[in-house]
Amino acid sequence: MTARLDDLRTSIHDGLSTIRGELAALVAIRSIADPRQAPPEECRRAAEWVRDAFQSAGVGQIELIDTSDGSTAVVGHQPGPTGTPTVLLYSHYDVQPAGDESLWASPPFELSERDGRWYGRGAADCKGNIAMHLLALRALGEFPVGVRVVSEGSEEMGGGGLEDLVRQRPELFEADVILIADTGNSAIGTPTVTTSLRGIANLVVHLETMTGEIHSGMYGGPAPDALAAMVQLLSTLRNEDGDTAVDGLDSHQIWDGVDYPEAQFRADAGVLDGVDLVGAGSVADRVWARPAATVLGIDCPPVVGSAAAIQPRASARINLRVPPGMDPQAALDALSAHLKSHAPWGARVTVEPEAIGAPFSARTSGPAYATLGGAMEAAYGKQMVTAGQGGSIPLCNVLADQFPEAEIALIGVEEPTCRIHAPNESVDPGEIENLAVAEALFLEQLGA
Repeated sequence: MTARLDDLRTSIHDGLSTIRGELAALVAIRSIADPRQAPPEECRRAAEWVRDAFQSAGVGQIELIDTSDGSTAVVGHQPGPTGTPTVLLYSHYDVQPAGDESLWASPPFELSERDGRWYGRGAADCKGNIAMHLLALRALGEFPVGVRVVSEGSEEMGGGGLEDLVRQRPELFEADVILIADTGNSAIGTPTVTTSLRGIANLVVHLETMTGEIHSGMYGGPAPDALAAMVQLLSTLRNEDGDTAVDGLDSHQIWDGVDYPEAQFRADAGVLDGVDLVGAGSVADRVWARPAATVLGIDCPPVVGSAAAIQPRASARINLRVPPGMDPQAALDALSAHLKSHAPWGARVTVEPEAIGAPFSARTSGPAYATLGGAMEAAYGKQMVTAGQGGSIPLCNVLADQFPEAEIALIGVEEPTCRIHAPNESVDPGEIENLAVAEALFLEQLGA
């Protein structure tokens, strides 16, 4: 195995310069799955690029399929030798919007290099994972197993088109092992498989206290300020320690995988010096195993242009992350009931439910997990660890329901310093290289 590992590593290392140019071309495509923010033609162009790239890597049967949410999925299949298992390699080519481009140190849709990292929107999430798949497949030559490739076009916007396609045409996704390349190592150089994902339960809460705005000098004091009421209502979602405290939801779960050191979390999250983390228990408990309520936005007058008036109404959008073992609909119902029951001063509260998504917990006792652990250890020289992820990937549950015997593992290049979804997203090319080595070795050993 040592000789073969050296061959794979050499082939993949030699391919890094080529893959950098390819990743630059892919990052340059503004594949944001929202026509309000980028032309739909950009997503189509990205899908065509991904199709052509996987064809050049040896996937012979590959097509573009329009899905129910308007996005285009890239779906391909290359049969393996008789009797070998089939592995599905997932990625997505759509990206988050760049946001305020003035916060970027370099143009977000131009791949640039600083201090050994490659910067650009999607460089890690998830175009860097496409690059990783391509490097692994090219290093193999003839595939030792059956390979399916699936690249989604609306993952960041949560349109659900690919999930519908899985249900409508399951034969396109049937596999013995499914590698979801949309997570990352717990730290650079620490081979990690993600075994749990929190789900989501989102809603918008509306609060009203008066028929219209009134002068703050004439009526301020007894007048029920809706904005102040909203602030007070939202404060009930956390206890004194900062833990999520929604009535009826358990917030005491314990994470039993790899630790997440507080110093590393502070650095990864960019917490300012002197500012405390919130909540009790370990960081891993709080970010991977417990529910977490976040206020995503508030509708209220902006500071600039605001008048000396008491507000009659306010709205807020709340995101609740739902850990494995908790039903997302029950969590949404509990959040709704909590908001209605804690409204101050008899304020009128209405709730507008949004999307829910189930949490995911992987089955890790199968032979593919053992093989993946050996391949990751060989590639990195360290034993593979397990971690959770605070985010959600709804496709995992759909695939698990459709193919209950398949082993599903989540890996990827998106380690914490990548700052995915934020300005100055980047990827460590060493992570692309090492994970490509691990994936190629895994496919070889699985085929053997």
